[in-house]
Amino acid sequence: MKLLLHACCGPCSLEPLRLLLEAGHQITIAYMNSNIHPASEYDHRLRTMLDFAQSQGIEVVEGPYEPQAWANAAGVFGTDPDARPDRCRACYRLRLEEAASYAAANGFEGLATTLTVSPYQYIETIHEELEAACRKVGISPVFQDFREQYPEATRRSKALGMYRQNYCGCAFSKVEAAEEREQRKAERAAAKAKREEERAPQRAAEAAARAARKAEKEAYNEKQRRKHETLRKMREQNHEN
Repeated sequence: MKLLLHACCGPCSLEPLRLLLEAGHQITIAYMNSNIHPASEYDHRLRTMLDFAQSQGIEVVEGPYEPQAWANAAGVFGTDPDARPDRCRACYRLRLEEAASYAAANGFEGLATTLTVSPYQYIETIHEELEAACRKVGISPVFQDFREQYPEATRRSKALGMYRQNYCGCAFSKVEAAEEREQRKAERAAAKAKREEERAPQRAAEAAARAARKAEKEAYNEKQRRKHETLRKMREQNHEN
């Protein structure tokens, strides 16, 4: 199938591209991600994608970067954690509809996406939005859950020295990811403190045992010293007599 692969970044593209090529698809990558903030981040991810795609002989088409369009569609849901699923759905819809429209207008038979590599995404929502976007323009959705490939994609991208971002893309996700990292850091610190507290009695007992052994050794050495001193004096007295 002549397939357009919507790709969010280079690292997430590694395994989906490999598997879809192995399945016999003729692939062009679509970099259509107006969600990415700021523009410098968008450019960094695009450069990483282009470098990788060029090394594989894969064409990349870039959609217009329109952060305001994304803000109007998805940003309106704001930072409320309860609204995050709706915000992500609107984000998926905007990007997949853009990719599907391009695919239909340029002779592609189907559309797939790399979004499902990430274990942090809403996979069923992606599936629903991919099917809806393709249905609108009359092409085939090629959905695959790539989460099992996430560890291998991580390994490969590190081995290739790829830029690996630490948040999904939008300004909200950047803040949320930073907060989650701080929370995990605090949880690790609390767990470490708890382990230290639990081990404190054992460490105190071990320290007491070491102190007792040291005192016992010192007492033995002092006893031996006095013994040798007594013997020395006796030898000196016998020598004088």
